Amino acid sequence: MDTIIFDVDDTLYDQALTFKNTCTRIFEKSFTEDELETFYKVSRKHSDALFDKTVNGELSVEEMHICRITDACDELSIAVTTKMALDFQEAYVEEQQKITLFDEVVELFDLLYQQNKQLAILTNGSEGHQAMKIKQLDLTRWIPAEHLFISGSIGYSKPTREAFTILETKLQLKKEKTVYIGDSFANDIVGAKQAGWHAIWMNHRNRKIPKGPFKPNHIVYHPKELLELFKNSEIGSVFIK
Repeated sequence: MDTIIFDVDDTLYDQALTFKNTCTRIFEKSFTEDELETFYKVSRKHSDALFDKTVNGELSVEEMHICRITDACDELSIAVTTKMALDFQEAYVEEQQKITLFDEVVELFDLLYQQNKQLAILTNGSEGHQAMKIKQLDLTRWIPAEHLFISGSIGYSKPTREAFTILETKLQLKKEKTVYIGDSFANDIVGAKQAGWHAIWMNHRNRKIPKGPFKPNHIVYHPKELLELFKNSEIGSVFIK
């Protein structure tokens, strides 16, 4: 592979940790670790659905922030108010300013950088919010600023074909030598495979693979597996499928 492109949220860092820390700040209820993990997964489901409505202009950003936590709470029968939802968002942003890369991702970036691979980011979200995370994670240490693509700034979000086409044009990449790595099956894997790229599913939440025509070229269940995959000199065989 000549070009390796990454998602950001819950691919390069543990997004669930940020969510769980916010829960302990906002909710009086004591959660078990399993309850927090379930809460996080349900919130991501609602967040992804509401993101599309926000992009389409059906919801304001503030409405989306309120609904994504209240909808998750409603599904899990957790008491919540609009004020709590807004407080949650404020605390969540504060927690996001503490995010750090998985240790194995740091080692992977070092490896790929030394190999002179073309590296890039394609992430969904508002320009300012995602740029804050990119800065916090210090991604320009390995990736040129012009290779950082945020849906809010390019005008298209994953999994639309246009989002991937923009990168193809800007990076002059070869599809058969490009791999995209992300945690969202619907946005990352489907989007990349529709574009004709290779795809690695960072499935460290142990989700079931959805039914449908699109399959990842490889699945990893821990950042360590992702690192080992690229350390393997026979990695090319993974993408012949």
